[in-house]
Amino acid sequence: MDKIYHTLINETKYTVELDEKASVNGNLQNVDFSKVQKGSYLFNYNGRNINTDVVKIDYESKQVVLRIEGKKYTIQIKEPVDIHLEKLGIQTLQAKKVNNLKAPMPGLVIKTLVNEGDYVKAGEPLLILEAMKMENIFKAAADVVIKSIKVTEKQAVEKGQELITFE
Repeated sequence: MDKIYHTLINETKYTVELDEKASVNGNLQNVDFSKVQKGSYLFNYNGRNINTDVVKIDYESKQVVLRIEGKKYTIQIKEPVDIHLEKLGIQTLQAKKVNNLKAPMPGLVIKTLVNEGDYVKAGEPLLILEAMKMENIFKAAADVVIKSIKVTEKQAVEKGQELITFE
């Protein structure tokens, strides 16, 4: 039986159909992959080898962040059950209350992109944190109002430190 997935990759929509073969937007693809090490894969896509690393998997929001040949791609996945429920008018992801943004790792605050009192929609950038020589842009997980900003630009922060609180 075919499995159809709807994906959103960096703002571009794709329909992926998996059976014995894979097709993307109705076009048959020759895809194979092998695990190189934990979190790292080698994809063979139409005869071309592509190095891919899994940066983050969020099972609750069904979102995957991949680094493909050095460039990050955010992939939002809708499984067949999500598509069916959506057709019935049932929303599968419940909005959850988010109270704050905490540093997931030690780093340096490069730039705050919001101000206290700002209304921010889900997905909009809040702050840039440099960690392990990489700039990480943190985005709002839900629609929020900025209550307070607990850090300043160029400030070093520790893992778990509160950066921004929301109303």
